[in-house]
Amino acid sequence: QVQLVESGGGLVQAGGSLRLSCAASGRTFSNYAMGWFRQAPGKEREFVAVISRGASSTRVADSMKGRFTISRDNAKSTVNLQMDSLKPEDTAVYYCAAAVFARLPISAGDYGYWGQGTQVTVSS
Repeated sequence: QVQLVESGGGLVQAGGSLRLSCAASGRTFSNYAMGWFRQAPGKEREFVAVISRGASSTRVADSMKGRFTISRDNAKSTVNLQMDSLKPEDTAVYYCAAAVFARLPISAGDYGYWGQGTQVTVSS
């Protein structure tokens, strides 16, 4: 079992920045690829970014490239999502997730563990 707890969400104006963090506990953190997803009201859960177990590879959704950056610290069992140049359409609940994969999974179904989510609201 892996327990994930997100933090860092909040209200920000368009063009601003937020840094989300996810703290993991339980199994060995470095065994898991770590991803971020988001879900806006009335919409399906959407892939945001993923980072490989050793942090050597990352992938960010096309609509967020150049604005969002994912990173991890295996010594601290944390994964972060730096979000810059935020837009109102980035408003959603953001979820941290863990997957036992060597590659970079982008499908929510590939992830076995999820956090409770943190709300991000971007005002125009």
